[in-house]
This record gives sequence, structure tokens and C-alpha cells, in this order.
Amino acid sequence: MFFRIPFFGLLSSHSPLRQLLDHYDKIADGVKLMEESLECYIGGDGHCKAFEDLTREVDALEDQADKIKRSIRNHLPKGLFLPVDRTVFFDYTRRQDNILDEGQKALNVLFMRPLSIPLEFHKEMLEFVAEVTETVKLLRPALESTVDLLHWKHYDRAATKDAIRSVRSSHKKVFKRYHVLTSHIYNAEVGFKDFHQLVEFVEEMYSVSHNTEGCADLLRAMIAK
Repeated sequence: MFFRIPFFGLLSSHSPLRQLLDHYDKIADGVKLMEESLECYIGGDGHCKAFEDLTREVDALEDQADKIKRSIRNHLPKGLFLPVDRTVFFDYTRRQDNILDEGQKALNVLFMRPLSIPLEFHKEMLEFVAEVTETVKLLRPALESTVDLLHWKHYDRAATKDAIRSVRSSHKKVFKRYHVLTSHIYNAEVGFKDFHQLVEFVEEMYSVSHNTEGCADLLRAMIAK
């Protein structure tokens, strides 16, 4: 059987797979602002004038990401041939969108009430957030390599697997630090409200990395043979 339209569509810069990169870029911009927000929050001892502005910027980026996600889904022609299973494609889109959603929850946890983060946690929390951010950053080359492989722009499957593996390796570091940091919070002498706020924030930030790893797993499924 001879297919005429699908392969031209797949090579187009407007292909659904390539639009995932546009969606990712909004997510990444939001995650970068999240890291800046935490630095600002800690530096201001729970009261930073720029924190509200940064939070609003993250919300705006999340809205832009949602519009791209809806556009991808709403303009997916029924007859379009995708080089990946549609269920995997939609699951990936949802997972990638969840990255920033969880980040917003983390910021909202800090925003709900003034919290003076104990000095003993400053360095550890900043390093934790930095590792979460690094995991998200590593998803970009993994996604781009996967898209290019599926569009036949390159044939280096091993390099694509390595890029995906880097995301997983980074998440493992986040996983270890998450448990260490949580243990330290549980054993610290802080009030109940502060304790709850700190733990919930760390859990939401961990979810950012966990969803990023989930994206990597789905990229691996896309190129599986």
C-alpha cells in the first residue's frame, strides 16, 4: 500500500511530535522560574517582594503550555499516521504537562502562608531544587533526539537511549536526596505548620522530577522495537 500524505506530514515542522518540543520549552521556562522563586523566597526569609511576580509568571507559562497541549490534541487529523502509538503519545503529553502543574503546587504551598525556612535547610533545599531542575533540563535533548529519530533525521538509536537514560539517572539522584531531606525535616525541631509546609513542598518538587522520569519512560516506549 502506498501512503502519500503521512510521511510529508511527519517531516513538517508542524508535526504533532515536533509540537511537543514547543510545549516542553514553556514547561522548562516555568521550571527555571520555580528555581528562581525558591532562591528569592529563602533569601527573603519567607517574604520576598519578587516572589508573587515570579509565581504569576509561572502561571502564565502554564497557561501557554496548556494552549499548546490543546492545539496538539485538537488538530490531530484522524487520518494522520503517527510513528508512535496514539495512547503513548497522549500519555506523554499529559505527563509533560504535569511537570509544571506539580511545580505550581509546590509554589502554592510556599505562598499559602509566610514560612521562614530554617537556616539548616537552605543549602539542602536549594541543591534539591537544582537537581530537580537539572532532570527537567535533560528531558529536552532526550525528547529532541527521540523526535529526530522517529522523523528519520538521524539513525543513532543508541545516542537517543543514552539521552533518555540520563534523565533516569538524574531522577535517581533526586530520589535519594528527597529521602534524605525528608528525613532531616522529620527530625528537625520545627512547628507543626512549618513542618507540614516543608514536607508538602518537598513532595511536590519530587513529583516534578518523577513526572519527568515518566516522560523518559514513555520516550523509551516510543522507540521500542
